[in-house]
Amino acid sequence: MSEVKRIKPTLSKGTRDFLPGEVAKRNYIFNTIKSVLRKYGFEEIETPAIEKLETLTGKYGEEGDKLLFKILNSGDYLTEVRSKKTEVASLTSQEITPMISEKGLRYDLTVPLARYVVQHQDDLAFPFKRFHIGPVWRADRPQKGRYQEFYQCDADVIGSNSLLNEVELTKIYVEVFKQLQLPVLVKVNNRKLIDEIFNAVGITDKKGEAITIIDKEDKIGWQGVIDQLIKLELSANQIDDLHRFLINKNYFDFKISFKDSLAAKEVDVVMKHFDKDASVVFSASLMRGLDYYTGTIWEIACPSSSIGSLGGGGRYDNLTEMFGGQNMSGVGISFGIERIYDVLEELQLFPENITQGVKVLFVPREESVEEFTFQQVQQLRDAGIAAEIFLGNVKKQKQFNYVEQKHIAYIVEIGGNEVQSGKFRLRNSQTRDTEQDLTITDIISRLS
Repeated sequence: MSEVKRIKPTLSKGTRDFLPGEVAKRNYIFNTIKSVLRKYGFEEIETPAIEKLETLTGKYGEEGDKLLFKILNSGDYLTEVRSKKTEVASLTSQEITPMISEKGLRYDLTVPLARYVVQHQDDLAFPFKRFHIGPVWRADRPQKGRYQEFYQCDADVIGSNSLLNEVELTKIYVEVFKQLQLPVLVKVNNRKLIDEIFNAVGITDKKGEAITIIDKEDKIGWQGVIDQLIKLELSANQIDDLHRFLINKNYFDFKISFKDSLAAKEVDVVMKHFDKDASVVFSASLMRGLDYYTGTIWEIACPSSSIGSLGGGGRYDNLTEMFGGQNMSGVGISFGIERIYDVLEELQLFPENITQGVKVLFVPREESVEEFTFQQVQQLRDAGIAAEIFLGNVKKQKQFNYVEQKHIAYIVEIGGNEVQSGKFRLRNSQTRDTEQDLTITDIISRLS
């Protein structure tokens, strides 16, 4: 029999394992977001990780299509290709892909939502308020804060044109980050207003490229933006006028320039609800490069960290049409789970007791009392207290290491005396203080 080659296990690039403590912290973020969204009437849905490629392609632009993870067809897919094309070697990747791959991993949660709404519109109550938390995949170059597999959390309202939806979503952003005790700026703008700014400075045919450049302002700074706009061959006057409009951070001064504008009025509907909240700011330079935004847009910035945007979103008016559904207006926001985690970690804002699962560890001193110990542990579990039994005859220091690593608050050791008396010592694993002569009922009362 040939020897099996041992391979050192490694992860696929751009993916991660999460240790129990990390999972607890991530769940803290998820549960905080979920609790706020449910309070505002949002319902949770799920969609498959795998979608048909025809569902995904053409929705994210040419660059987005390149980042789609494609799944090879099952079976002998190459034989099928050869049966259709004799000169397989001469085919380009674009030509051969549809022949060998019909499915892909979802790129985001928005396009699957559009497909979901069109497919289930007869079963949904509109306006449809949904949220979805799940992994997405992008074949991007991994770097700090950017992964090939990562979680998204989206909340959307489909089928309502009311701008009070934008007000609610802004309030959700404010409340979530307040509960996480993470100081952020909720930046607000409107794509209609951006169009009016570009029209006012005489930029029409190169507007899309200019928006993409300005969208990088937080990364390359204004001088970098100006340099790239010069390369785009905008005139000096156009760049000066654009810069003058976009660096004006005072919304109430800014809207004077567009006082009769419908777009400015839309922004005002949202902003007037937050005139006393310094965390919500109007940002004329906020662009949000995705083409499908048509109204209000958001982006979340954290001044205390160098990590980029922690979330964003906007109003979109024609997303369901891409799947042949009736035109239903939608508006939605997303939370950047991975970046929120990194910032909370960086600023040490996670609660200290967040990783505590098991509250008390029972340690039998010898094998003969394991069955009795197990019965005591089960009584705590029946009372709703997370408890664990440490099995295995090991040194006491190893037991304390186990308790420390799992953040267990208390230890109860059991030997022959405890079996006979039915009384136990409850030791605090941090202070090593001990309460003696406690019954199981006493311990349950103490820890409940």
